[in-house]
Amino acid sequence: INISVFPPSSACIGRYILNMQITSCGHTYQRCLGDFYVLFNPWCADDPVYMDNQAHREEYVLNEHGILYEGVHKHITSRPWHFGQFEDGILDICLKILDMGASYHHGSDRDHCWRNDPVHVSMVVNHMISSHTTNSIMKIPENNDYLKGTKPFSWNGSVPILQQWYNGRCRPVRYGYCGSLASVMCTVMRCLGIPSRVVTNFCFPCSIENPLGISEIFDCTGKNLCGKDKLWRYHCWNESWMARRDLNQCCGDWQCLDPTPLETGRGSTCSGPTWVRSIREGELDLDYDGHHMFSRVNSNYVGWLSQNNAKKIKFFCDAWPCGQHLITKSVGSEQFEDITGAYKYELGSVKNKEAYYRAYRRIHPGYCNASNCHIERELSSLKNPFLSDSGINMRLKMANCPMYGEDVQLHWLLENLRSENKNLKFNLCAQIITYSGCPMDQFWKDSVNVTLGPREVKKIPLCISYSQYGPYLCDHNIMKVVAVSDPECGEVLMVSRDIVINRPPVIVKLLSQPRLKVPCTAEISFCNPLQEDMKNCVMTLEGCGLFKEPMTIDLGTLASNQQARTIVEFTPYRLGSHRLLANFGCHKF
Repeated sequence: INISVFPPSSACIGRYILNMQITSCGHTYQRCLGDFYVLFNPWCADDPVYMDNQAHREEYVLNEHGILYEGVHKHITSRPWHFGQFEDGILDICLKILDMGASYHHGSDRDHCWRNDPVHVSMVVNHMISSHTTNSIMKIPENNDYLKGTKPFSWNGSVPILQQWYNGRCRPVRYGYCGSLASVMCTVMRCLGIPSRVVTNFCFPCSIENPLGISEIFDCTGKNLCGKDKLWRYHCWNESWMARRDLNQCCGDWQCLDPTPLETGRGSTCSGPTWVRSIREGELDLDYDGHHMFSRVNSNYVGWLSQNNAKKIKFFCDAWPCGQHLITKSVGSEQFEDITGAYKYELGSVKNKEAYYRAYRRIHPGYCNASNCHIERELSSLKNPFLSDSGINMRLKMANCPMYGEDVQLHWLLENLRSENKNLKFNLCAQIITYSGCPMDQFWKDSVNVTLGPREVKKIPLCISYSQYGPYLCDHNIMKVVAVSDPECGEVLMVSRDIVINRPPVIVKLLSQPRLKVPCTAEISFCNPLQEDMKNCVMTLEGCGLFKEPMTIDLGTLASNQQARTIVEFTPYRLGSHRLLANFGCHKF
């Protein structure tokens, strides 16, 4: 007897057991024929996660290889990531996640009825990634202290994280950051059949007091003071494709899900699902956490100078708007795709202003009946005046693309827009900044007197040596250089630049052609570019379909300019396109 099972599109996802009952001569026999899994089906037109583009299905459901984008908006870096949604045991782990998080929205999981709705499934997964009190998948280190766990940036893929959580009795894995949280969520969603992708937003505001404003405070030397607000250099979240029946959507569209718990004034919480189009239109009443997601791509930046008498004054500066660059991996390509237009209309356009006014009235109830002009005046009063209003234009331009061990070279460009001389004194400084906007050590200071003749343009070279920044950089490869004019000279001018220090590359070279179940060798090489020893050097290798579990190689200490070469052997155990990832770590990073 051949048996075909045709689950309807409304079936709950999960593991099913198929039993057979035979009655003969008054006796009844039960036999288990086996078990099978039912998942969401983006190939089925009746399924709420249906996606009609085959190339998109291959990228957002079937592709196990991804790319995480990091850095700053003027210097975007990337690194590969293994989602590994088809690795052995991952599906069972993903269903375990649903079991552990079942009580999040529903109090009880006795009827499993919510498991046929991708909206509720995504909410449970989103909550379980890092917000669950005891059984979340991953923890974020407090105060950047991760001595009791794994360095957040050392992970290459989702599989070891999910396996460690599952084998560790569902205790949180220590530690992760927004990129690893979003990537693990992407793995779980793709494994369950929901098309998903990781998105990076540059200049991401995190404000507790003012949802649509972010403030940074500096002292007279240019040092960034630690305040309540944080301007993240980048932030990663997840997008999943589904038709929202709760919003009467008949077709699928991207929904924003942020598994990273962020402070909102009502405690720390994750966000979503939020319809991306509702964020662009400013329709914040439609959806879960719409006001949070809108503020994260539309907040206004304000820079302040804090003086000794605790008085604060605004700088003249040209601030980069928050949320002006959102990217994700392109379909079928290693390049990134700019999706900023999906979240907001072009800055300054009529539609952009209409959406902003609409959202402003919902976020600030006191302005629900205010005119657009009234709101615009209120916003203008909060913004920093432009540098050009002071008669001076300034910017810091990179003269090189520094790597660990290299000096940072900049050109400081100044232009006098007026017909009279300008005599100014500037204080300059450089400071380490974490990706989440926490100011660290100020390691370099200087002061410069600048004289500009009428309409004069001047270029001043700046150099920060490795010996100055190297001891402070650690895992945080971002520094901020600031030039601020002395308040005694009159108007306070400020220009700044975030700089990414690139890490030295790890070179992977295959020495033989990979074939299924046939041993293959590869050469992994790394050169120490520093004028000092690198201690506690470790190489971690990972590859879906190549290694059953990550391989760790202890390289000990590498002398200056010493090159380490390692030959590794592996046996591909699964057909398909595979990628060998090598991650290098030492006491420096």
